[in-house]
Amino acid sequence: MNESLENMEKNILNPKNTATQDEILRTALSLFVRKGYLNTSLSDIAQAAKLSQTQEIYLYFSSKQELAVEVYNTVLDSLSVSIDEIRRRYKKSAEQLHSLVDLFFKLAEEAPDVLRFLFEVNADDFLPADAKRYLQTPAVNKMLKMIQLGINSGEIKSLAPMLIYTYFFGIINTTLRMILNGTLDKKSELYQSQAWLAAWNTIAKK
Repeated sequence: MNESLENMEKNILNPKNTATQDEILRTALSLFVRKGYLNTSLSDIAQAAKLSQTQEIYLYFSSKQELAVEVYNTVLDSLSVSIDEIRRRYKKSAEQLHSLVDLFFKLAEEAPDVLRFLFEVNADDFLPADAKRYLQTPAVNKMLKMIQLGINSGEIKSLAPMLIYTYFFGIINTTLRMILNGTLDKKSELYQSQAWLAAWNTIAKK
């Protein structure tokens, strides 16, 4: 298992957290994915986390919204760290993007709730108005830098990086969503190479 995947699998763990706090975060992530943010109550989280009472959650989080924002921020921070590792390890844009796709497909198999949270939970239900949405986060900014690297080196077509991002990750993310919802019913690794080739050929400079 590569370091990036290990990091993402621990996406809601923090050495400063107590075991109870980590369990609350893990449970909240799972319930937000399965029931949606609006349909999940703090009592649901407390019961699933096997807390003696709902009030225990208030020792760590002042509200359900604060808890959801913490899950959101920690997942995205962990993704950002994983992208940093990939960018340090690989020098070419194609290598970086290929490794990132590899990470996403491994997550689909081994930590699917992380992707479901990013893809399926409506962040507008809990994010404050001034909070950064997904496309504004450091994680996506670093993906755009991978793309800009490829444009500068001549690997990728000379188009706006966000447009390239839309073409490339439109294919990758749609494939991942179909894996997660069962539309594609085999192991994700069977679709990974096809999705990569389709996405890369869409943006690669011929």
